[in-house]
Amino acid sequence: MSGRYDVLIVGAGIAGSALAHALSTITSQSRASPLRVVLLERSLAEPDRIVGELLQPAGVAALQKLGLESCLEGIDSIPEHGYCVVQSGQIVHIPYPDGRQGRSFHHGRFVMALREHAKRAPGVDVVEATVNELIECQHTKRVLGVRATRPNSTGRESFLADLVIIADGCFSNFRNAVLGKALRDSSTRSHFCGVILKDTQLPMPQHGTVGLVQGHGPVLLYQISEHDTRMLVAVKHPVPHDLKGHILRDVVPQLPASLHVAIHEALDRDRIRRMPNSFLPAVEQGGKYTKQGAILLGDAWNMRHPLTGGGMTVALHDVVILSKLLANVDFRNWDQMSNLLSNWYWSRKPLASTINILSFALYDLFGADGEHLAVLQKGCFKYFECGGECVRGPVSLLAGISPSPSLLAYHFFAVAFYSIWVMFFHPRPVVNESDSDKPLMVSPQLWEYPGLAVRGVKVLWTAFVVFGPLLWSEIRWW
Repeated sequence: MSGRYDVLIVGAGIAGSALAHALSTITSQSRASPLRVVLLERSLAEPDRIVGELLQPAGVAALQKLGLESCLEGIDSIPEHGYCVVQSGQIVHIPYPDGRQGRSFHHGRFVMALREHAKRAPGVDVVEATVNELIECQHTKRVLGVRATRPNSTGRESFLADLVIIADGCFSNFRNAVLGKALRDSSTRSHFCGVILKDTQLPMPQHGTVGLVQGHGPVLLYQISEHDTRMLVAVKHPVPHDLKGHILRDVVPQLPASLHVAIHEALDRDRIRRMPNSFLPAVEQGGKYTKQGAILLGDAWNMRHPLTGGGMTVALHDVVILSKLLANVDFRNWDQMSNLLSNWYWSRKPLASTINILSFALYDLFGADGEHLAVLQKGCFKYFECGGECVRGPVSLLAGISPSPSLLAYHFFAVAFYSIWVMFFHPRPVVNESDSDKPLMVSPQLWEYPGLAVRGVKVLWTAFVVFGPLLWSEIRWW
């Protein structure tokens, strides 16, 4: 027996490490003595992942609220001031408003910094051990703790706690057990395939670069250290058998020429790594179908597309809210805990829902799988070119600065209607009979308007088909 704790956290990643530190520091101000917290992690070696490398401004703000902003220093992190979107040689600048700043970094270095803070926090034990199973009361089925195995040991140890928090990531081993009948199905529609480019100059330094590739998913590039730039290629499911050939043949030619040499070198030097892009809507915990004594946190509970880099922002924002709610509650009183979890669920909704919906809506637009989505993609690019609120509003949503699903709906359908306007009144390329390499730009003629009106209705319907199910997944409460 390894002792009894107030809180046991499974998983020392972003959410788990931040929560362990927060429970120690925040609750010490409201309780007679600091909580005893144990943080269990299968391996305390530096993790190596291809996602979780971009923290939006709202995520930086959450770190500051948790007293963890120093985790961004000393890890060779890069300030990020916004995005640039590249399509067919054209670039549109999308800066963060009001001088806000995000950060990009090697994921593992950031996690190790968070773990160091957790280790130094009063009352927190960080233990390297693989959690094998949950310990449940034979009569009530309430979770009482876990059984885990330390490295180089064959025996299992029991760790008991009044509250067990599962934060073991997207491939959670305990999600089904905790949520039971309340569990919603996750879905995977694409993968991110990543490599690191060396000493590469992006079109706009200290800006994330989104390359729109016709007929394929978007490409995301951002600098993660002084010499390293991450490139993530969105590949639709199933992943092509010849992945390297697909990237070289179908993707690279549509990216800025200044990146081609670095991409070729990276593909020759490194193995292409893959990560599924999964969608898992959050469900309210603490109800009659979920396990008493345990809750889920982070990607174990809620996932969205990583295109917008919002996962860590949502997780850290969840930790900010949850740690404050846990400061004075009796973990053994599950009626109190159920009310707390309901408050947490609805308090996190504005930011989490905004980022969740936006991530897949943007992926659908930037991927443009179909002619009507291609119209929306072009309209989105033109919408950004308008500047002003057409840039400030969307990037504030992306950065987590304006957590509002209603504002997101406004801008999404503004893009849809603007796309239809562009279709009617903007010149489009047509074949030049005298020079096939230089298409003519011709505005639609009046006789084309009836057909364009029908197409416009289909474009608007496509926008509803994209946005509607995503919104529904977030407003459901059962």
